[in-house]
Amino acid sequence: MFSAWRSFMARLAGGAHEGANLAVWFVRWVAVGIGIGIVAGFSAAALLASLTWATDTRIDHGWIVWFLPIAGLVTGCLYHYTGGRAEEGNNLIIDEIHEPRAGVPRRMAPLIFFSTFVTQLFGGSAGREGTGIQLSVGLSDSIASHLPFDREQRRIVMIAAMSAGFGALFGVPLAGAVFGLEVQSIGRVKYEAIVPAFVGSIVGDLVVRALGVKHPTIAELGAFHVDAVFLLKIVAIGVIFGLVGAVFIHAVRLLKQLAARFLDWAPLRPFIGGALVLALMLIVGNRDYLGLSLPLASSALAGDHTSASVFALKLLFTVVTLGFGFYGGEVTPLFVIGSTLGAWLATLFGLDIGLVAALGYVAVFAGAANVPLTCTLIAVELFGGHVAVPAAVACVVAYVFSTNGSIYSTQRLRVPRADPHSDPAPADPRPEPTSDTSADPRADPATDPTTDPGI
Repeated sequence: MFSAWRSFMARLAGGAHEGANLAVWFVRWVAVGIGIGIVAGFSAAALLASLTWATDTRIDHGWIVWFLPIAGLVTGCLYHYTGGRAEEGNNLIIDEIHEPRAGVPRRMAPLIFFSTFVTQLFGGSAGREGTGIQLSVGLSDSIASHLPFDREQRRIVMIAAMSAGFGALFGVPLAGAVFGLEVQSIGRVKYEAIVPAFVGSIVGDLVVRALGVKHPTIAELGAFHVDAVFLLKIVAIGVIFGLVGAVFIHAVRLLKQLAARFLDWAPLRPFIGGALVLALMLIVGNRDYLGLSLPLASSALAGDHTSASVFALKLLFTVVTLGFGFYGGEVTPLFVIGSTLGAWLATLFGLDIGLVAALGYVAVFAGAANVPLTCTLIAVELFGGHVAVPAAVACVVAYVFSTNGSIYSTQRLRVPRADPHSDPAPADPRPEPTSDTSADPRADPATDPTTDPGI
């Protein structure tokens, strides 16, 4: 009896010790998440405000667009002569998360902020998500480099900063949190960073709202009836969304390769790209496809009819802009491409235009970036919980049919789509880094039964 009592007390003491360790771990990462969220919130607010000013200025002073080639040459020279590894952008961040080395260059944040501002001011068809993430991660990692963090802990900081930057920039704190956990690897979610990722994304969004910076208004979706026929139509539409995402991925990649092959001096590429964008603008006869093109998405989400040429032209303008080396992001253009594509497909399938535009808004990005969970949450946060089922169907189907490519070339392929039981090593020979158990007291091998070789 005394032996049983001693065993019980020992287990109780061990449980109390483990609980204390977990409490310390939790409080520490909550505090880190709050700090990351503050950094992300202020940087996102500054970016949103500056890009709004740049867009308004370009619209008010139309002559500015004619300097787009010169703007491309300036930013190209800036990165070519001073950028170093910072020109790798989000791909560098993902690489550092998987294989921590020298960390994120401090020059990344100011370079991407300036270059994105210039791209938007003069009319380049690029986005802002890359900038928001690089600002958040670059600034957070610079601060973390002065704190007593080991490599594994700095890796968690970068994941959380990606989440915070995305959530604060688009006003989707839950989707932002999942984005950072989901985006680095196809088929693996990084739960070790779940606490600071959620805290950082939520705090970042609160900071942006507290500063009075407004996100674009999204039209409300009406009610719709879900049945088998409806879902089959969404599946078919989701396949198209995924294929368009794949076209975007490979078109940008191919154009970058061709530009690098025929234009040896890197700064000349955005100069030529800027000239081509202006030529396309003259051919089309309007300026709707310059910059973010948010009015196109707003019109589609409001239920306005559109044609196939709208999404195709926005895709073309964006591929030329990014393929020739302008800096910014892919997500907002993908939102516009997806929503306008959805508005056109809705008429073909006999569905509500606003609803299918909303599905395209998230699903094309889900396929191009391999983040179906993130994009389902974006739909819920922006359009309401009643859109969850069709959004999930569209995002998952688009993810499956977008091939194993990605807008992020360093994203790891952990589970191939075609055969999840196959060995992913041929597609990605680099192993997952070994976690430092000191970062998470729950990872103690002595208490984790999955570490027992007999199981």
